[in-house]
Amino acid sequence: MIEPEFIHFKEIKDYRGGLVALEQGQNVPFEIKRVYYIYGTPANTRRGFHAHKALEQVAICVKGACSFLLDNGKGKVDCRLDSPAVGLYIGKNIWHEMYNFTDDCVLMVLASELYDESDYIRDYNDFLKEV
Repeated sequence: MIEPEFIHFKEIKDYRGGLVALEQGQNVPFEIKRVYYIYGTPANTRRGFHAHKALEQVAICVKGACSFLLDNGKGKVDCRLDSPAVGLYIGKNIWHEMYNFTDDCVLMVLASELYDESDYIRDYNDFLKEV
């Protein structure tokens, strides 16, 4: 079985708006080496379709919402991100797909490593062999 691992970030809110601080080793469980974001994803588009051998990630919808399919090879779970104060931890060897993006979705991802194509498992059957 697999359960999504959500990280609830502390929000500071007042009449000026909200603020969330992301700090490695504090509320992000790894050293942040890369940050990227996905936006403008057309309706009915799925992204991802891969796992990582070593990379860890935290995904945060800083605007809008999207859904995730997470798969550890033994079970699958669907979950939704819809708050800039909640992150989804995606550890190594977790197949993930993102879908059901709202028109305004901006999905930011914090990564534990720099981009390395050799870390990707892009074939689902290879993923099942790996895990």
